[in-house]
Amino acid sequence: MKDGFYTKISEMEPMMPTDSAGELDDLAIEVIRKSAGISAALHPVTRRGIVELVRKMNSYYSNLIEGHNTHPVDIDRAMREDFSKDPAKRAKQLESKAHIEVQKRIEAQIEDTPGTVITSKSFLCWVHKEFYERMPEEYLVVQRADGKTETVIAGKTRKLEVEVGRHLPPKSEFLCTFMKRFEEAYDPQKLKGLSQVIAAAASHHRLAWIHPFLDGNGRVTRLMTHAYLKKAKIDGHGLWTVSRGFARSREEYLASLAGADQPRRGDLDGRGNLTQAGLFGFCRFFLKTAIDQIDFMSGLLDLDGMQKRIQAVVDRQVSFGELKPEAGHLLRDVFLRGEIPRGEIPNIIGMPERSARRVVSRLLEKNYLVSDSEKGPVMLGFPASLVGYYFPRLYPEGVEAGLD
Repeated sequence: MKDGFYTKISEMEPMMPTDSAGELDDLAIEVIRKSAGISAALHPVTRRGIVELVRKMNSYYSNLIEGHNTHPVDIDRAMREDFSKDPAKRAKQLESKAHIEVQKRIEAQIEDTPGTVITSKSFLCWVHKEFYERMPEEYLVVQRADGKTETVIAGKTRKLEVEVGRHLPPKSEFLCTFMKRFEEAYDPQKLKGLSQVIAAAASHHRLAWIHPFLDGNGRVTRLMTHAYLKKAKIDGHGLWTVSRGFARSREEYLASLAGADQPRRGDLDGRGNLTQAGLFGFCRFFLKTAIDQIDFMSGLLDLDGMQKRIQAVVDRQVSFGELKPEAGHLLRDVFLRGEIPRGEIPNIIGMPERSARRVVSRLLEKNYLVSDSEKGPVMLGFPASLVGYYFPRLYPEGVEAGLD
């Protein structure tokens, strides 16, 4: 350590927590088991629509952790290139849009290039570059503790020393060696089974601890974790996100991160430079949060419950004169089947062709149904106005109330 900053990779040890009682192993087993079953009953087409919604939710919660509250309706608008005239709101919209687009690029990269090392410096710098090239200009300027400002260079590691609360990350000139050690220790392609799951948690802390960029470290860390879970095939097909849990327990999340920053606390606290107990504590928090989020989404995606909520939405719209009662049967059927050719719809809802077309047109107009073409099959839509009804508590209560 030099001038309070870390300079030797041995100072980052331990890289993995000791789990003599098997508690983390048990939690990792639960993550794997529950994540594997989360989408078993969902039609793949319906699942794709929900995955798109979860990406938006992930963006909302990841940005919320940074103190940026962007309403889901504004995120929806940003994805349609409909930006606010208010500069501050527009900047947050661009940030959310960037997060969603980069997450999709990460997923495509993992699918298209299976050998991608998602813990490598090159991959992490690529994520940072993709993110910051999409960010508004005002988010590229950061203020230092001494009042001076610095410009964030997309995709480049920092050349300056920084303080993160009480934590002094590795000295900038040694970042390459720390990131090389990070890659070697956590590459999921070199790990198996439970070690992959626990490493997903440990790497989340250690990347935040290295703090390789001038700004955006939290966002890149959470995106890397998303990539890690996907690479290790424990992301439940993209149907859950740990960021929601972190944001809803933000103080505990930040305290757990800070707890694992601490130096070793004596002979009973491992043999590395950093606290073994602190790293264990963060990994336990991470895995318990993951299980909580998988359970939450599993409950929402229960087929019977989802169909009842779809029908409740239609009943409400019927009472307002906005929809025909037959719309309920159609939406429930689309949810179960994934997509329905338009020619089958009159028979499904028991209406003449012209009347059925009017029902479909109204549902398409409200985005309750979506289609890739004018005459193509219809699929279930998930507009922001329906999120609070289809997926209660997906967003915080006050935010959810403003979706309608």
